[in-house]
Amino acid sequence: MAIHEYGVDRRTMLKTLGSVAAGLTFSRVGFAGVPSNSTTKSLRGLFPIGQSPFTEDDKLDLGCLAAEVNFCNRAGVPGFIWPQIASGWSTLSTSERFAGTEAILAAGKGGKTALVIGAQTKGNDLPGAIAYAKHAAQNGADAICSLPPRGDSAAVLNYYQAIGNATDLPLFVQTTGDMPVDLVLELFRSVPTMRVVKDEAGDPLQRVTEIREKTGDKLAVFAGNGVRLMIDEMRLGFAGYCPTVGLSDLYQEAFVLYKAGKRREAFDMFGRILAFSSIPQSDKYLLVARGIFKENTKSRPMPGMGQAADKQLPLNENDKKVIREALDTYLKPYLRG
Repeated sequence: MAIHEYGVDRRTMLKTLGSVAAGLTFSRVGFAGVPSNSTTKSLRGLFPIGQSPFTEDDKLDLGCLAAEVNFCNRAGVPGFIWPQIASGWSTLSTSERFAGTEAILAAGKGGKTALVIGAQTKGNDLPGAIAYAKHAAQNGADAICSLPPRGDSAAVLNYYQAIGNATDLPLFVQTTGDMPVDLVLELFRSVPTMRVVKDEAGDPLQRVTEIREKTGDKLAVFAGNGVRLMIDEMRLGFAGYCPTVGLSDLYQEAFVLYKAGKRREAFDMFGRILAFSSIPQSDKYLLVARGIFKENTKSRPMPGMGQAADKQLPLNENDKKVIREALDTYLKPYLRG
C-alpha cells in the first residue's frame, strides 16, 4: 500500500533498502580483548548527527538522548552518530560522554539503526580518544567516528592508525579544513578498519569521484555540511548523509526514492525538507514538536558563542504554533518517526 503519492510502497522500499544494504555492510568480531557481538548493518543512507539535550539545570538529559535513538529506529533511519560537531561535543565532559554513550547504546540495543560513537578529544589527546573508542566497543557500539587532530599529514595518519588499532569497529574518518584526497587514500590503505570518510574538506562535490574511483568504491563517502546539496550529492554517488535528527526520516525517504529510480519524487521530497527548513528557527523547535525533546529541553552554547545563539531570537508561542502547523499541514503524510 502506498504511503503517499510520492512514497514508496512497502515491497519497493524493502527491496531497495536490501540492495543498498548489500552494497556495503560490516560484521563485528572479537578484537584485542574487546567483546564484540556479531551483527551486520548497513553503512549507507542517513546517519544523522545526534543533538545533545540538557535539562534546565544544565545536566545532560539521557532520556531525551535515548529518545533520538528510539526515533531513528521507529523511522527506519539506518544510522545515528553522537557526539560530533553538531552535537556540541567539545562542551561535554568525559563523564557526560561516557554516560551519553551508554544511554544511546542501551536504547538502541536490538534495533536496526547502526550506532556510531564519536571518539575525538580536545588537544590531540590520543590516549583519551582511544579510551572513548574502547568504551564504545565494550558497550556495544556498531562503529566509531573521529575528527582529525591538529598537525601535519604524518600526525593525522599516526592518529587514525592508533584509533583503528584500538578496536575492531568500523571507523568513520571525518575530514576538515584542507585535508587532501591523497591523505584520505593513504588512510584507507593503512587503516584496515576505515570504512567511511565523512568528507567536509575543500569542495566535497569535486572530490567524491576521485575518492570513489581510487578506492574502488570500497570506501563509503558521506556528505556533511548540513546535507544542503543532497540532490547533487546523490547524483555523484555519495553513500551516506549526515543532517541532524529532526527530519532524518524524510531525508532517508528521499534517498530511497532516488535509489529506486524515482528521481522526480526524490527531488520533491528534498524540496519539502528545504521548504520546512526555511521557516525561521524551525530547527530550534523541531525535536520538541516531534515529541523527541521536552518543552524545557535546553542546548549548551558552543565555545566562543556565549549565550547569543539562545538569546538572539527566543521562540514565542506563535513561533511554536507556526512550526507545529507546518508539520501537521505539509509534512505529516510523509513522516515516519
